[in-house]
Amino acid sequence: MKRLLIAIACLLCSLAAFAQNAEEPASRDDVILYLRTMRSHDMLQRTMEVQAQSMHQLFRDMIAKEAGEVPPDFDTKFKAAMDDLIKNMPTDQIVDAMIPAYQKHFTKGDIQAMNAFYSSPVGQKVLQELPGVLQDGNQAALPIMSKYLSEWKDRFQHEFEQKKNSTPPTTKGSKAPDTKN
Repeated sequence: MKRLLIAIACLLCSLAAFAQNAEEPASRDDVILYLRTMRSHDMLQRTMEVQAQSMHQLFRDMIAKEAGEVPPDFDTKFKAAMDDLIKNMPTDQIVDAMIPAYQKHFTKGDIQAMNAFYSSPVGQKVLQELPGVLQDGNQAALPIMSKYLSEWKDRFQHEFEQKKNSTPPTTKGSKAPDTKN
């Protein structure tokens, strides 16, 4: 009976410690460990590369629609610009700037649980496969986004033209009509 009481007391103490730890704010070091587990620098770099590929096709389609043709050196210049953008991205500063957001939204317990997941084989697979998932997803979404952006731009231009045409021109020295009653 005595052993049972000791076991229950230990269990209650460990649950209380876990609950306290779960509500404790995440420290800077907790978040840094999580970001290392996530390989955030690598992930940011790979995500930017995937996004650059999607942006390349999106811009290419928009230019072709607007100008009728894409300049012959577009692909080379766009790739060079994206390579420069990615190469010189201040990744360390970006990751460092994100730490307070993680601290604001996640407790120490949350960060520990996320670390446990991303350290697991499934979590590592997620990290490995996510850029490819994003790339495939972007390829599937690109025609939809391209169509939507084109329609949105046309609608915006149409509304702008309507407002421009419906606004009476003002002459120098004249005042706008007083709408106060």
